[in-house]
Amino acid sequence: QVQLFESGGGLVQAGGSLRLSCAASGRAFGKYSMAWFRQAPGEELEFVGAISADGARTDYVDSVKGRFTISRDNALNQLTLQMNTLNPEDTAVYYCASSPMTFVTRASTEYRYWGQGTQVTVSS
Repeated sequence: QVQLFESGGGLVQAGGSLRLSCAASGRAFGKYSMAWFRQAPGEELEFVGAISADGARTDYVDSVKGRFTISRDNALNQLTLQMNTLNPEDTAVYYCASSPMTFVTRASTEYRYWGQGTQVTVSS
């Protein structure tokens, strides 16, 4: 059983930055690949980025490449999403998720555990 708790969301102006954190319970954090997803109002869940269990591999959706960076600290059971140069299209509820797979995957169905989400709002 893994429990995930996101924090760091808020309101920011376009061009600004936010840093999201996801704290995980349980001893197996280092065995799971992790990901961030987001969901804007009226939209479907969207993959944002993922990181392998060992942190060696990452994957990002094209719209955030070069702006967002996902990282993890397995010793602290923590996942981070650094978001720079934010724009209003990034406004959404952001969720962290963990998968029993060790490799990165974009499929939400591969992620077993989810956090409660944190709201990110970017004003123009």
